[in-house]
Amino acid sequence: MLLAGFSVINCLGVLVGINAFANYANYYDLLYRDKDYAGEAYYVHRLIQRYMSGTKTVLELGCGTGMHASLLAEKDYTVCGIDLSAEMLEIARQRLLTLPEKQASRLEFMQGNAQTVRLNRQFDAVISLFHVISYQSTNSALRDAFETARVHLKPGGIFLFDCWYGPAVLSDPPTVRIKRLENEKIRITRVAEPTLYPNHNTVDVKYHVMIHDRVTDKVEELEEVHTLRYLFKPEIDLLLEQHGFSCVAVDEWMVDKGVGSHTWNVYFIGQSQSV
Repeated sequence: MLLAGFSVINCLGVLVGINAFANYANYYDLLYRDKDYAGEAYYVHRLIQRYMSGTKTVLELGCGTGMHASLLAEKDYTVCGIDLSAEMLEIARQRLLTLPEKQASRLEFMQGNAQTVRLNRQFDAVISLFHVISYQSTNSALRDAFETARVHLKPGGIFLFDCWYGPAVLSDPPTVRIKRLENEKIRITRVAEPTLYPNHNTVDVKYHVMIHDRVTDKVEELEEVHTLRYLFKPEIDLLLEQHGFSCVAVDEWMVDKGVGSHTWNVYFIGQSQSV
């Protein structure tokens, strides 16, 4: 997942001004260890087979530390994961060393921007999960990301992505949230403070992350601002149409109960009409 702006505050001697994403990558899997990656990968697998049966090759835009990609490779997909963060990708590549050889052979991870990466090859499906599309917060960024999906898809291929859904964000605005997690080495407290910008269809989420090293008793603090775009079905329909897709599915992520004013997490599937 891409970060949009950061700063680092160091209260105990860590260098100020270093890339926060480099540090964040080290704690990312712990922060999201309660995320149901296995369930999500199975859900994506079912959607892919429903709308593009026979899919074998998948491009993932914004693969992070490679959890979804690794689980999809377990289901016999060949997956190329793209992410902007070298630190996230290093964790993904280290993960390869822990996988069975056959599963690892179906995976590759490459550094690139979802808006500009060009691999000069095509895939049966392009996926972008965990709100990566919402991180494309400007019109030009959205158009570029959709174009990336288009040029990498075979005719009839599908583009599957999830995002923050506009009607729900406006009717049930985000609030301050605190998350606490720990393992044998570190204890993390993360405070998320959102600011809504309705004229831009964006939310700035300011994260204050405190990492307590349980061995040295040192504390490191990071502050980051993530800018996310909430999206509406008509603009998604327009983006898909402009890039040669037809919208074949839209529903609540992981639930399939339809979308409405309280549906925060929504997925869309566009099918390429390229010939």
